[in-house]
Amino acid sequence: MPIRDYRVLGPVEARDDGAEIVIPGVKRRTVLAALLLARGAVVTDAELSGLLWGDRPPPTSAAQIYTNVSRVRRALGPWAGIRREAHGYRMRIGDDPFDLREFEILAGRGRTAAAAGRHQEAARLLRAALAVWRAPALTGVTEHLIRVARPPLEETRLVALEQRVHADLELGASVELLPELAVLVAGHPRREVFRAQLVTALNRTERKDQAMSLYEETHRLLTGPFGLHPAHRPLVAEPR
Repeated sequence: MPIRDYRVLGPVEARDDGAEIVIPGVKRRTVLAALLLARGAVVTDAELSGLLWGDRPPPTSAAQIYTNVSRVRRALGPWAGIRREAHGYRMRIGDDPFDLREFEILAGRGRTAAAAGRHQEAARLLRAALAVWRAPALTGVTEHLIRVARPPLEETRLVALEQRVHADLELGASVELLPELAVLVAGHPRREVFRAQLVTALNRTERKDQAMSLYEETHRLLTGPFGLHPAHRPLVAEPR
C-alpha cells in the first residue's frame, strides 16, 4: 500500500510516496482540505456546499459535490479512504503523514518540555513544529473555507511562535531575538504577548528607555478601543 502524505499548512496537497498527486481546481482542493480538517468526522453535504459556494449554491450543487468528491477519490486512488455516509462524506487517513497532525504533536511536546523547564528541548521542538508550515494555511482553496478555517490554524501557529520565543528568552537569547520580535510586533501590533516579549528583551539588554517607550505605546494602543491594560509593566523594571 502506498504512503500518502497530506498537507494543509501551505498549499493543499497530497503526495504518493513523495510524488505530488495532482488535484486540479479550487473546488476539488477545497473538498480534500475540508475532509482532512474534519479528522475522520462526517462533512455533510450542507457543510461542503457552504465551503464551496457560501450562501449561494447553484441549483446543481448536489451533483457538483458528488462529482468533485469522486474526482478527488479517483486522484488519490483506491486507498483514499473517502466514503459516503448518510448525508455527507468521511475520510480516514490512518497513520499516513498529515502536516497538521505533525505540527500539533511537535508543538505539544514543546509545551510539555517548556512546562518541565527543559527550555532548550522546548525551543528545538517548537522550531521543528513551526518548520512544518510552508506558507499560509489552506492556499489554493475557496475563500469560504479560508474564512472559516484559516484563522484558528493561524492562531495555533502564532501561539507556538510565542512559546518558542519564550523558550529562547529563558535561554538568554535576548539580543538575538530583538530583530525578530521587532518584525513580529510590527506585523501583529495588537498581539500583546509579542509586545511583552519585546519589552523583556529590550529590558534585559539594558535598553530600558526603549522598553518603557514600547510599554507606553502598547498602553495607548490597547486601552483605546478595547479598554485593556498591558500586562507587562513589571517587566520594564525587571533587574535582569
